[in-house]
Amino acid sequence: MNTNIDILIASDEHLDYVDIILNTIAEAAKIRGTGIAKRNPDYIRQKIKEGKAIIALANGEFAGFCYIEMWGHEKFVANSGLIVVEKFRGMGLAKDIKRKAFELSRQRYPHAKIFGLTTGLAVMKINSELGYKPVTFSELTDDEDFWKGCQSCVNYDILMRTNRKHCLCTGMLYDPEKEEKRKAKPIPQKKLKVYERWLQFKQFVFLRNKNKSNNGNKLLQRIMAFFV
Repeated sequence: MNTNIDILIASDEHLDYVDIILNTIAEAAKIRGTGIAKRNPDYIRQKIKEGKAIIALANGEFAGFCYIEMWGHEKFVANSGLIVVEKFRGMGLAKDIKRKAFELSRQRYPHAKIFGLTTGLAVMKINSELGYKPVTFSELTDDEDFWKGCQSCVNYDILMRTNRKHCLCTGMLYDPEKEEKRKAKPIPQKKLKVYERWLQFKQFVFLRNKNKSNNGNKLLQRIMAFFV
């Protein structure tokens, strides 16, 4: 598909896209069968009005979206709600939107740690290229309002069962104090393969093997040490 797509910081002129944004997120969650926290229309409108959202348009047609959230008195920033319309997938658009959201986060909150939760290998790869590292949930924000947002996720019971230490989502963190001291390096292919095995293992531990989740938690922590 030869399509020219504009990736923009959303503004008031994009408020008419709120319904299709929410519908696209809902459909993606249904198809994936994985967790995407729900957001109401007013919340998305607020992000757009505040200039804290990224929208992708193909000649005026909605193609993708992402927004940023602040937590813990702006010590943490999350890039959330990343979505690409199905017909525009496979073009590297998710990566471009994510990078734009990352750049916006760094500009507006240069000292904040940037984090995200994801169940998708593709997003993990994108995050890795930007300098994110997998971390335990204890290294993310302790802002209760953030974790309340997980209540609408289909995997919320797993998060609660593990005392909010683990879930099918993987927590990834960009720490500017650490990352800016060294040049970004392409993530080795062997690590990408470990990511895949890691995600598969988490699914086994938390979905099929509930009674052995404590042992699974310990093994997940050992695997995580490979990345940091």
